Amino acid sequence: MSGYYYYAGQADQYEAHYLDACSLCRKSLRDSDIFMYRGNTPFCSKECRQEQMEMDEAREKNWKSGRSLRKSDAQNSTPNKAVRTGTVAVA
Repeated sequence: MSGYYYYAGQADQYEAHYLDACSLCRKSLRDSDIFMYRGNTPFCSKECRQEQMEMDEAREKNWKSGRSLRKSDAQNSTPNKAVRTGTVAVA
């Protein structure tokens, strides 16, 4: 048996497993509608899917604001070097 067929069999087992329960509340999805999000994330209801979407949006917003804050701090900070300013006369 080649490795390709063995791997394909394992992928089939994974797909069946990940559709067993809601990604948020872990409720069984056996004989019910499945609401998908971001391609392969299953949810038992529109409410669970919406809650996950809101958590993802908040996390992304925090990440972006933290990133822009770090970026502005880096632009406003001065390196740890002494800088002398003044006039120099050369004869």
